Amino acid sequence: MKYWILILLCCIGLAPTLRAQDYEQIDATIELYPNRFNSAQELSDFITRDFHSEEEKVRAIYTWIIQNVAYEPDEYKKFNFNFKNYRERNQKEEKTRKKVILRTLQEGIAVCEGYAMLFERLCELQGINNYLVRGDIKTHFDDIGRPFRKSHMWNVAYIDGKPYLFDPTWGAGKYREKFIKEPSYFYYKTPPELFANTHYPNQQEDTFLEASFTKEAFAAMPFIIAHDVTLEQLQRQKEGVISSQRDDGMIPFQVNKSGIEKVSYSYSMGKEKKAIDFSTEGSVEFSIPIELGSENLLIFFNDKPALGYKVK
Repeated sequence: MKYWILILLCCIGLAPTLRAQDYEQIDATIELYPNRFNSAQELSDFITRDFHSEEEKVRAIYTWIIQNVAYEPDEYKKFNFNFKNYRERNQKEEKTRKKVILRTLQEGIAVCEGYAMLFERLCELQGINNYLVRGDIKTHFDDIGRPFRKSHMWNVAYIDGKPYLFDPTWGAGKYREKFIKEPSYFYYKTPPELFANTHYPNQQEDTFLEASFTKEAFAAMPFIIAHDVTLEQLQRQKEGVISSQRDDGMIPFQVNKSGIEKVSYSYSMGKEKKAIDFSTEGSVEFSIPIELGSENLLIFFNDKPALGYKVK
């Protein structure tokens, strides 16, 4: 689905299951693969030939997809269908799934369904337990506080019996009037507490977090842009909507986060960024003056977008 310019993709530390050089070898092997296939079975046969463990195979699947599939919103128009009853719906959904997977492989373009369904099918062919997840995403200030909607699709796959979260759509790049290819492994085995900054599934258990983290909590939280900040680290301003009616005219913040050397903010989507002083006695604390008439507040850590709030 849509994802905004402010979603900045980056890499995170690799899990200890495989070493960095093992990942590099897998990724280098995938670079030698064709960028188009006639069927999922054809691509799966390559993976079977070259890789053995579940970890290697899932890495290969994710890597091929993010390297070779471009996000194209017009694909939504190609697979719309109507149905009279649930039996007809199920039949059409399976036919559509097959068509989506083939088009993704043969044309190299897709929306989130194409990315996720291809990932799912390749895992199936490799005998890897996995399933699709549909849910909501938070990609912009306008997403703060709005009702839940099923607007995106991603994946859960089990490696050596343990579930992990994947989003090959967001791992492939970003869309800003056109697709910008920026392959990233941030959305490969993403820790649940970081994945939840921007994704919420239709079923709460698919967050792999405590039951207290509900759809309502996701809707109410700020737009957390930084990939190394979690909701739990926000000690002040955990709600995404900030009142401008404060007697002292200041908004206090407290973040339990190390490595912050500079804090700045903007009420104009980053066009006029202002640095502010902060203290670091156990946590990062700072206050931002209220700017009347402004609707959005964007906070930067070390000159990179970190937190987004609505101001009312």
